[in-house]
Amino acid sequence: MKLVAGNSNRPLAEAISTYLNAPLTKCIVRRFADMEIFVEVQENVRGEDVFVIQSTSAPANDHLMELLIIIDALKRASARRITAVIPYFGYARQDRKPGPRTPISAKLVANMIVRAGADRVLTLDLHAGQIQGFFDIPTDNLFAAPLMVDDIRKVFPKDNLMVVSPDVGGVVRARGLAKRIDAPLAIVDKRRERPGDSEVMNVIGDVSGRSCILIDDIVDSGGTLINAADALLDKGAKLVTGYISHGVLSGGAVARIISSRLKELVITDSILPSESVINAHNIRVLPSAPLLGEAVARTAEEKSVSSLFY
Repeated sequence: MKLVAGNSNRPLAEAISTYLNAPLTKCIVRRFADMEIFVEVQENVRGEDVFVIQSTSAPANDHLMELLIIIDALKRASARRITAVIPYFGYARQDRKPGPRTPISAKLVANMIVRAGADRVLTLDLHAGQIQGFFDIPTDNLFAAPLMVDDIRKVFPKDNLMVVSPDVGGVVRARGLAKRIDAPLAIVDKRRERPGDSEVMNVIGDVSGRSCILIDDIVDSGGTLINAADALLDKGAKLVTGYISHGVLSGGAVARIISSRLKELVITDSILPSESVINAHNIRVLPSAPLLGEAVARTAEEKSVSSLFY
């Protein structure tokens, strides 16, 4: 087994390497003067089972091209099998046509990864489950829920918890977490007027006196999360904590979270945390390397990955 890391999240790749007790393969990923990407794998990978660890986070296009070029380099170096380990799959929110003459970019990116030469994909909390079907190769979609459940049990008392979905679309995810921690479920009904903006309309469920846990896959601008927290607190919630798989946190999102009424925002390190995220008093990062590392090990050994979640 060989591990190859791109530049999107080197600390996570190193943590996975440490978990597996397998050193990262020597690989140069650099830019020419005109910002073209150049890759050189500096170890023999002929006949090897290779795992490429690379999130397609911001800058998404650069990191996506890095992933594609690394896969191509490995394919041409006669690697036996190439698994793209993509902790955060960018373009996942473009999974359908929201209007006429618009692309389904998630499908396009999936096609590019397959055509580059990947044999498998391993990812974490896809924005929409159907994206697995966009790949014409085996795709394992891991869930961050086990990491969150362990953390919730350490941080919160067992009683008086309530899991809340910040929108109707996330009910399945929220129900799954609620079942794991044996807590009731509430839903925030919102209407999104335009991308990046959201307006809370109603809270479905009695949250009075409850410690509320908002669960979602992506926090980008933070608007949905903050509005949902305000609505819950206005309805009598004791406190509100957000548990989100991918902390995109673009623009002024970190500043908005810091000044919000959220007690805490907990994210995984699927995306490399920025300095502002690390220094924020109410943002905490959960390590995902044990989950991803175990999935990599089981894939290499041809063992069940789904059994991680039972």
